[in-house]
This record gives sequence, C-alpha cells and structure tokens, in this order.
Amino acid sequence: MTRILVIGADSFLGRNLAAHLRQRTGCEVVLLDGEVSEERLRAALSVANVVFHLAGIYRSPNPREFQLRNVGLAERITNLLRETRNAPKIVFESSSQAVLGNPYGASKLKAEMVLHAFADSTGAALSIYRLKGLFGKWCPPNLNSVTATFCHNIANDLPISISDPNCEVELNYVDDVMTAFLADLDSPQSSDTSTRVPAVAISLGDLAGRIQAFHEMKNTLTVPNFADPFNRALYATYLSYLPAAALHHRLKTNEDARGSLAEFLKQDHFGQVFISRTQPGVTRGNHFHHTKTEKFLVVEGEGLIQMRAIEEKTVREYRVNGRDYQVIDIPPGFTHSITNVGGNEMVTLFWASEVFDPDRPDTYYLPVCDQDRATCAVC
Repeated sequence: MTRILVIGADSFLGRNLAAHLRQRTGCEVVLLDGEVSEERLRAALSVANVVFHLAGIYRSPNPREFQLRNVGLAERITNLLRETRNAPKIVFESSSQAVLGNPYGASKLKAEMVLHAFADSTGAALSIYRLKGLFGKWCPPNLNSVTATFCHNIANDLPISISDPNCEVELNYVDDVMTAFLADLDSPQSSDTSTRVPAVAISLGDLAGRIQAFHEMKNTLTVPNFADPFNRALYATYLSYLPAAALHHRLKTNEDARGSLAEFLKQDHFGQVFISRTQPGVTRGNHFHHTKTEKFLVVEGEGLIQMRAIEEKTVREYRVNGRDYQVIDIPPGFTHSITNVGGNEMVTLFWASEVFDPDRPDTYYLPVCDQDRATCAVC
C-alpha cells in the first residue's frame, strides 16, 4: 500500500491530482491544504511514501510573504520529516519564474534549495517541476493564468485586455502535468522533469482568437481542428468556464412542408453534420455530386434510400430504420434520395465530406427513379 500525501489539495493542481488519485487502487491518500496544523502535518508526513508539495502563494502585496509562505512551508515539511525520520519521495511544484529573480520566483528557487538539501542529506528521491503558464479545468481566473482569465472572461461575455497581441507565452496543460505526476508516483527514483511536461508557445493574440472562435461556435457551428492536441486542451478548458445557461443552445432550423433540417457541426477537415425530420411519404434528395460524398443514418422511423449511377438505369434500394443503426454510404456520381416510408416522422443524421459552399455546391438535380410516377411504388 502506497501512502500518498498531497499538501495543497485545495489548489488548482491539488484538486486535479486528487481527482486522479481517487481512481487509483493500491494507495492510501491524505489530502491537506496549505494551512494545515503542525500536528496533522507531522502525522501525515511520518508515514508518507510520496509527498506532493503543491501549496504556496502566487501573489502578495508584501514581497516578504513569498519567503514566509513558500520557503517557510518547505522548511516546515523537511524539518518534520527529519524529526519523524522519514524520507519519502517528494514531488514539488516550482515555477519557470524560479530563474527570473522576482520575489515570487526567488521564493520558489529558495524552496527548491531547501528540498535539495533534504534529499542530499537523507537520500530521498526528489522531483521538481518548473511549470510554465498553467491552464485547465478549475484554474482560477484573474490570478496568474492568462489562459484561465481569457477563457473565463470570453465564456462570460466579459472584456479581455491585451497590451501586445504578439507577446508569446509558454503554457502547460494540467492533464499533461497529471500524466507526469502519476508517472513520478510509480517511479521510486528522482526524475528529470525538464522535458516531462510538454509546453506550447503561442502569442496572446492567437490564444485569444482561438478562445473567441470557440465562443462563436454556437453561431458558426465550426469546430476547431482537434487533430491539434493544444486545441483539444484549450477547448476543454474554455467549456469548463461556461455558465450553466450557456451550456445549451438551439440550432437554426429550416422548416417547410417536408419537415425540418438543421446544421449541427462543420469543419473543413471533416465536412459537415446535419439532421432532418421528414414527414411520412416525403422524399428528400434526387440529386448527385461529383466529389462530395455522404453518409445517411436513420435514427428514428422507417426509410427507403435509393441510389442510381447517373449513367445506368439500375436502382439500388436500402430499407433502413431507427432501430438497427444502418449507415448508407453515397458515392459520387450516384443520384440518391431518401423517403419516409413509415407512418411516423423520420429522423435522419447526415454527414457530408465537404462543408456546403453556395458558390460551388456540387449538387445537381436528377431523379433516381425513371419510372412513370403513376406506376412507381415510391413516387
């Protein structure tokens, strides 16, 4: 049984680490905040196998507070460990500002030195993370994370301020930090943390622009390129700041006698997704595309999908329904249609390989069925 102590469990990193540790087996976790009493801290340190030191202050009107709080806590921890004769592995959240010489950075550097002295004298394993601009869910805005501030303000329709859009910042995502922390937990040795957490360099203008584009998705329906891991992380972070009322929105719906149609999502890299409701007996389609391809999926009701190569007369038919989740692919050069052949409304999910371009629609009218309408069972 591994005994894990998290000091600063109420902090941004502490909350995320606690959430991960709750999912692990074979460990006993003690969560303490940075204001813990001497008695409780001593008891927890005396039996810990791994200590995550994530507590500290980032801002203070009095520079001396950084030394008292950040350096002082490191000294408390190491003194109590010496008194209890315990030498657990220590994982410490430092900062990239430790080399900058400002009061906060100087306090982090001094805390590192205190922990190194303990590790050198006791043989304890020590991993120090000089983290950069942290961001992710639960990161407090308007403190020391520009990403958290931008996400919070934009998500809540509040203004942001950028003095220099070209100013570049380096960012660490909280889940990348957690991956590194958990790997450290499983290793009994000290770790070289200089490359353990990937950093992304981005200008403030680009950062704000991406977040603003997320905010406008409910109108544009255009999702970012999620092949970029940073976009995935940034979008997840932005969503975590949305107020409850903004977590739902209505799609713009086009309605006529046939039923209704609404675009859902689109992106140049994957095309377009939309959904329709079709009344009984109604046919949609009777057109073909030269390059664009589609997938049809009926999720409610009964449908008949027909398609025909534009140079042939043979009609292919596919009976589909909302129970079986049958996907029908529509190749280029095939005129196609879908008809509601059931007694109730039919709901269909469509995917197209291209976002609709009114200047180049690649959509050409051509009936699938060339039979006389009076004798055709569908028409």
